[in-house]
Amino acid sequence: MLTHAIFDLDDTLYPQTSGLWDAIGERINLFMIDRLGLPPDEVKARRDLYFRSFGTTLKGLMRDFHVDPADYLDFAHDLPLEQFIQPDPGLDAMLAALPLRKSIFTNADVKHARRVLNRLGIAQHFDTIVDIWALNFVNKPEPEAYQILLSTLRAEASHCVFVEDSLRNLLPARAMGMTTIWISRNGTNGDVGFVVKNVGEVGPIVNDLLRGKPNG
Repeated sequence: MLTHAIFDLDDTLYPQTSGLWDAIGERINLFMIDRLGLPPDEVKARRDLYFRSFGTTLKGLMRDFHVDPADYLDFAHDLPLEQFIQPDPGLDAMLAALPLRKSIFTNADVKHARRVLNRLGIAQHFDTIVDIWALNFVNKPEPEAYQILLSTLRAEASHCVFVEDSLRNLLPARAMGMTTIWISRNGTNGDVGFVVKNVGEVGPIVNDLLRGKPNG
């Protein structure tokens, strides 16, 4: 029986075409160049290495440069959200109709999450935000992050549906027994429960599951 709907934040609750995640990436590049003095032509390769090794640039920078995570996160997210995302009444209605406890599970921080949720007009639907601080910097896709999530929510994996735009971050959740929904612009399958093109399609899938239709 499903009791919890868990949503990733960036590029999941707003369109992947918004440009916000790309702008955050540019802020991360600027942090590495201006704050750490890294040569611009080394930044991409280092970020790629950190992503493959740790799942986030932040974790690699904390290891190699002892960066202050609060300073990094504030810098990376210092963007005018109104230039990228707008209130989403359709998403608001879908979440309001979803009869599950709703939470955010993000490698970002709670300040950024609240700004995004407020900008979209959907903050009232989420009673828990499990962010990088709550995870003690054990980020997705590390299996321990998902254990911390379940412990925080006091939920069993089989009672959760997890919605995320990153296939890499969905696979540990699926292995643990969560129902998984991949937000994928090309709509291809990737060994997950369900694949949709936007978050608005999540509601009908969850309602079918609650009515006892087979899992994907």
